[in-house]
Amino acid sequence: MQQIDLNSLAQFVTLARHLNFRRAAAELAISPSTLSERIRELEARLGVRLLNRNTRSTSLTEEGERLLARAGDAVAVLGEAAAAVGSGRQAPLTGRIRINGPAPAIELRLMPLVASFLARHPGVRIEAVSEGDLIDVVARGFDAGLRYDEALAQDMVAVRVGADQRMLVAAAPGYLARHGTPEHPDELAQHACITHVFGTGNTLPWSFEKDGRTRDITPQGRLAVNSSAAALVAARAGHGLVYAFDDYLVEDLRSGRLVAVLEDWTPPFPGPSLYFTERRLMPPALRAFVDHVKAEMPAGAPRS
Repeated sequence: MQQIDLNSLAQFVTLARHLNFRRAAAELAISPSTLSERIRELEARLGVRLLNRNTRSTSLTEEGERLLARAGDAVAVLGEAAAAVGSGRQAPLTGRIRINGPAPAIELRLMPLVASFLARHPGVRIEAVSEGDLIDVVARGFDAGLRYDEALAQDMVAVRVGADQRMLVAAAPGYLARHGTPEHPDELAQHACITHVFGTGNTLPWSFEKDGRTRDITPQGRLAVNSSAAALVAARAGHGLVYAFDDYLVEDLRSGRLVAVLEDWTPPFPGPSLYFTERRLMPPALRAFVDHVKAEMPAGAPRS
């Protein structure tokens, strides 16, 4: 096997992150054809195929996955070390961070942190993708994920994102005038509930707690949606009770368009956590973002 130069490995790692020659070449400031040729040269030197390529997609072979696992962190650290010397001052942070999570976690807790982080690091790109169903973030090519209190694999690290949150049940005043105000979660069986349905067909349960008692109810109703925005539109129109994060309801409650019910059954709970693979060498952009998340946690709040 011929000697491999670090530049070739860095180009491979960049391509492995994007799995797209055009986007990887743009980041490397070379043409896609040049990048393709250099990857072929690297494969020839190693004597293995690193990529499966066709006209529609690019994926890593088993050998490519193995090389990325061994070389990815090393290339990131070497690049960071090289950038830190020469001029005697720290080079601007660059890179891409891909994060996956449910829409409420991204919209209500992640995005305020993203905005302040990007203002400080204009060379970093963040891709935040919301999905209702749980996925394997590593297998899907994400750097980190957001989750609410789910069990994580042993090789994952979790960092709390933002303050506690709270779910509320609310309805339009006209609906409550016609159908009455529920005072116990069990009474929801007699009410029209606007349910949240996932792509899998599962319905989001409504969780309640009071004086140590807990109740998880799968609500019934004639209307099911898969977004908080759609549920709020229906609730304002008087179609039934909505179960939503209090952050989404602030303006509606303040204006009187909606009225909260069962408030003594919906205490606050911990906000989402940012989780990522435990590894000694973390890409500099992701490491900086994790540090930013920790620094922005409210005083006294748990950080993991």
